[in-house]
Amino acid sequence: QSGLGKSTMVNTLFKSKVWKTTLPGLVVPIPQTLQLHSVTHVIEEKGVKLKLTVTDTPGFGDQINNDKCLRPLDIEFLQRLCRTVNVVPVIARADSLTMEERDAFRRRIQQNMRAHCIDVYPQKCFDEDINDRILNSKIRDRIPFAVVGADREHLVNGRCVLGRKTKWGIIEVENMAHCEFPLLRDLLIRSHLQDLKDITHNVHYENYRVIRLNESHLLPRGPGWVNLAPASPGQLTTPGPVKARRRARDDLEDRL
Repeated sequence: QSGLGKSTMVNTLFKSKVWKTTLPGLVVPIPQTLQLHSVTHVIEEKGVKLKLTVTDTPGFGDQINNDKCLRPLDIEFLQRLCRTVNVVPVIARADSLTMEERDAFRRRIQQNMRAHCIDVYPQKCFDEDINDRILNSKIRDRIPFAVVGADREHLVNGRCVLGRKTKWGIIEVENMAHCEFPLLRDLLIRSHLQDLKDITHNVHYENYRVIRLNESHLLPRGPGWVNLAPASPGQLTTPGPVKARRRARDDLEDRL
């Protein structure tokens, strides 16, 4: 859906102009197209390079009513998507909701996802030990994260903070009392980054590869031939966590 601040959120997440945004108050028509729009950047921080590809779907679902939480189009899209990539849903523009409205909306989305078997990250089947299970359970309880994006700094009590200025005050992106953006950022690029990469490579890519090989009939038929089927999440495991990831996870758990 257009106008939810997706571009601003991506820029906020990586503290870089990854995606172009329009000037405030400037009305730009959303292109009506069935084409995907992707932009790739290489982001470097403290000597660590991260290749990031952002894919946008201009005008996707704009003409469909979204009053009752997840739309049928959203449900079908997420059901297909979660079998291909790791899905981490968020509540956009969370500052437009009261705390009570935010919690109620979160519960409705969680109920929708359970009812329609939408398996978002972190998946229960990849909890490696009791510590992972405890931390990931807390994360799953908070998903979808209620987030706010901003690309401007403001002076608050003598310090510069990233946030959005309204007539009621400054909404601080990094302030957990205002939104859950820090949880999303830590999950994606700190505590669970390697797990996301491992699951993508060991599960999603391998399942896709097997499906494509079966469809293209490139698997040799003969003695010992078997019809490969995509592995279920429980059949594949990811490498164990390292100490650096454990420290990052401890930091995230403190925020939760």
